[in-house]
Amino acid sequence: MFAQRLSAILARRGIHYGWVVAAVTFVTALTTAGAVGLPGALILPLGKEFGWDTAEISSALALRFVLFGAMAPFAAALIERYGVRPIITAAIALILTGLCGALAMDQVWQFVLAWGVVVGLGTGMTALVFAAIVANRWFTARRGLVLGLLTASSATGQLVFLPLAASLAQHVGWRFALLPSAGALVLAALLVLLLMCDRPSDLGLAPFGDTVVLPRPAGPRGAIRRAFGVLDEVVASPVFWILAATFFICGLSTAGLIQTHFIAFCADYGLAQVTGATVLAAMGVFDIFGTIGSGWLSDRFDARKLLFWYYGLRGLSLLYLPSSSFDFYGLSIFAMFYGLDWIATLPPTIRIIGTRFGRERAGIVFGWVFAAHQVGSATAALGAGLSRTLLDTYLPAFYLAGAACIVAALLILLVSNDSRHAVAAAAAE
Repeated sequence: MFAQRLSAILARRGIHYGWVVAAVTFVTALTTAGAVGLPGALILPLGKEFGWDTAEISSALALRFVLFGAMAPFAAALIERYGVRPIITAAIALILTGLCGALAMDQVWQFVLAWGVVVGLGTGMTALVFAAIVANRWFTARRGLVLGLLTASSATGQLVFLPLAASLAQHVGWRFALLPSAGALVLAALLVLLLMCDRPSDLGLAPFGDTVVLPRPAGPRGAIRRAFGVLDEVVASPVFWILAATFFICGLSTAGLIQTHFIAFCADYGLAQVTGATVLAAMGVFDIFGTIGSGWLSDRFDARKLLFWYYGLRGLSLLYLPSSSFDFYGLSIFAMFYGLDWIATLPPTIRIIGTRFGRERAGIVFGWVFAAHQVGSATAALGAGLSRTLLDTYLPAFYLAGAACIVAALLILLVSNDSRHAVAAAAAE
């Protein structure tokens, strides 16, 4: 296998193969997340060509968010059962099918099927649980930093394709806006097939920062049974429900609202579509620094306190936005503060999950927590679309999301900081 030969070459140079796996995961998360964010640049051109209102388009995007999250715990179980390479490759193929299927659509139901169902299922299989699984399997040292890098790629991927997509949609046509994302997905699939490896033990390696080669655990007989089995084990924990609630609010205030509706929201204030997409891309740049920094901090400080500040500052930035001037200065301030906090919540949340529920269960537990995130995303995507259609304004959605973030900041402090939970989690492995 090519990965084994490359691992041996890198080992002679003192480089752990986990960094190759992390790099492939970074590229995959970046490109598949780009497919999730792409429709945010296309709400206006789709409405113009087909006559669909914002609520109709938002219904498909809300369904995509629900499936994106609902697949997460089962994707984690499928990866445990069948391995990373076949599941991620199949997921990328699904996403490409959904993107290409949209080229022939002229009815809302076709849009719902292609970008709601097919893209939702495909991206759900490559959701952030993929990053959580890779970080927990391949890294003992620097795990928080790696989580920061991988989650930054997922969030940033939802934004970096938007300016190019918006420009192509405006000057050439929305169908051509799909091409960069499709090409990047093909590249990601090739890298997964060539370089991805399931576990360090497959190459005779210990996780980075460890000296013990961990044996491969017995594979579960059924992915669905495994996913629901882990859920049954953790539902009695208040920590699980607090994390699920705060992550619901996280989705409500990020992907479902800003990623989906920000460009159209800016258009209501006279900003060109490309300008709004550029501001989103700037958030993506700040997000890289914010999320990597969050991963570094989560290795060193109390994750609960970090989440308190992240949710609180995000809430204040959302409450500030509607009263800003919507000029370069005002939007730059928002892009900086909100971008730094876009998905900084991921590393400390995954850190808490790994500590409380154990390394081997962490991927599936995070999958269920992430499902709550995507229900929040769907709620905001549909709710903001209805607000724009029925009330002719997005303002209620932004104010409610900002207030909800303040609630999340207070809620996360209810998680106890008891080291005995870490011992119990380790004993459950």
